[in-house]
Amino acid sequence: MYKDLDPLIHSKLRLTIMSHLVKSDKSDFKELKELTSANSGNVSIQIGKLEEAGYVIVKKGFKNNYQHTSVELTDKGLKAFETYVHALKSYIDLSDWNGFF
Repeated sequence: MYKDLDPLIHSKLRLTIMSHLVKSDKSDFKELKELTSANSGNVSIQIGKLEEAGYVIVKKGFKNNYQHTSVELTDKGLKAFETYVHALKSYIDLSDWNGFF
């Protein structure tokens, strides 16, 4: 049985951001912008959607006299990502792949 995929995470840009945060726990806006190759406005909007869902915490401040935005994965975000990956696995029956994996 196929499980529903969280549409909030399923977006390519948000999936990239979440995947990076799962590996690194937190990041900053500049790093996420470089990682995704997206423009500042799009990255900002997608981070905002993740923050609104409670998947990330955004902290704004200054670092070396420059504006700095950090993004941190929450426990809720980690659980949502794990659920997403588990649901995605339900789409793949590895027994039919005959050694591809």
